[in-house]
Amino acid sequence: MTVEMTSESPTRLSDDAYLRFGEEIDAVKAKVFGRVGEEDVRYVRRLNAFSRAMEVVGRVLIHVSPEPLSFSAGVLCLWVHKQLQATEIGHTALHGAYDKLPGGERFASKTFGWDVPIDEESWRYGHNVRHHGSTNVTGKDPDIHFGPVRLTEHTPYAPRHRYQVPFALLVLFPNFGFLMNLHFTGLHDVFFDNGLPSDLDFLPDRSPASVRSAWKKALRKYVPYYLKNYVFFPLLAGPFFWKVLLGNWLAETLRDVYSAATIYCGHVGEDVKSYPMGARPKSRGEWYAMQVEASNDFEVSLPVSVLCGGLDCQIEHHLFPTLPPQRLREIAPAIRDICERHGVAYKSASWGKTLRKALGHLVALSRDGGGTREIIRSMA
Repeated sequence: MTVEMTSESPTRLSDDAYLRFGEEIDAVKAKVFGRVGEEDVRYVRRLNAFSRAMEVVGRVLIHVSPEPLSFSAGVLCLWVHKQLQATEIGHTALHGAYDKLPGGERFASKTFGWDVPIDEESWRYGHNVRHHGSTNVTGKDPDIHFGPVRLTEHTPYAPRHRYQVPFALLVLFPNFGFLMNLHFTGLHDVFFDNGLPSDLDFLPDRSPASVRSAWKKALRKYVPYYLKNYVFFPLLAGPFFWKVLLGNWLAETLRDVYSAATIYCGHVGEDVKSYPMGARPKSRGEWYAMQVEASNDFEVSLPVSVLCGGLDCQIEHHLFPTLPPQRLREIAPAIRDICERHGVAYKSASWGKTLRKALGHLVALSRDGGGTREIIRSMA
């Protein structure tokens, strides 16, 4: 018998197989969430203290550095702080991983102050609700396209997509935080459409009230964030204003490029499933399969994983978005084993290979008709 599997559906299993698959994933979920608690709070508090120490060291070195070596050390320390705050600490906190845990009040999702130029309220809705609620489903997940960047075949091709590779590498990656705030607050909708019949990702319309709301959400994060990093701290350096400005910009750019590479590797690739408008799972097991097959893992050392915020375990993160990153690493072998036994495609490779795959798919999708995957045929 010939079985056809396209990018529009997860690997087809029988209803009973989906039931068994879902039950095994649920068993892992129950076990790991039962262990979340005091140890996880201690971990994030210690990591946050380390991050803040790196900020102090980095900013001091950038300010007082008499030569390039100490200046570079300052930039790297400040980048480590910014990277941890963006990913392992901030991204996890805004997902609600520490909500209601004793001692974790500082990291509560609704009050946490993210040290990136992205409005927290807008991100929680756009990412936690829209993206994680309907991963790679056209018309529901706003993260499968952005401006001239088309990430799946379900976004209709337009001439602007010819430039998506240079745009991604030269504009989007180095300014990832700035442009993501533009996206999630709806400010992008004010100026551009998304190429779909719905036209807009976040705004209900382009009425004056909607436009004002988008500007308000974007600026309430842009203004204090960029004043702090590009005006306040450089001014403290007096005649060395430009040196501090450069150091802060370099640390910011390193964080944005690293974060963009992490996120693209977790979501983009020729073998990453995406789904048409109206796609809905028929069961919990099928929903789990859709999450697994719409994601990539990639294999890195523990320090690199921490700087990635555990998003090298993107499959596990899509299954359990509120799970702290060290728990994602803990359960990854069990999730992989379950997927392989049930015939659900679990994708994992080196970071370099995964990044090449993601960029290759961007190149294919930049061409009219490009990126369309051949139907995979297998004999059962």
